[in-house]
Amino acid sequence: MLKIVEDLAVCRPTMFPTVPRLFNKIYAKIKDQFSEKNFVLRTLIERGLAAKIQNLHDSGTTTHALYDRLVFNKVKAILGGRVRIMVTGSAPIAQDVLDFLKVCFCCPITEGYGMTESGGGSCITYPDDTHSGHVGGPL
Repeated sequence: MLKIVEDLAVCRPTMFPTVPRLFNKIYAKIKDQFSEKNFVLRTLIERGLAAKIQNLHDSGTTTHALYDRLVFNKVKAILGGRVRIMVTGSAPIAQDVLDFLKVCFCCPITEGYGMTESGGGSCITYPDDTHSGHVGGPL
């Protein structure tokens, strides 16, 4: 568990199912790395986050031609750079954490609801859903 992020960079997954606890750890690690940057880079990161989150809420897009090249391709490398979709479940996760991770990793995150033993994906958000903070409708 202590080295899972480093292992993910080596494994380079294309799909990443996990639990909110790990997403929260990744979120905290990225936020810490952003806060350590100098003023100019922090300003660029903040503007990139604001632009991408606005695009996410408006159209559901998680990419941005300029900011992905300057900032977020380096963040994507934390998970190996190939993740196309992430899935979470088993516990609630904050909307701001989901939005942050969606724009940082440039991919949708679907949130599921239901016990693993009885159909873990009984409710799940659609990958192109523009709103976070809910588990979607029943399948």
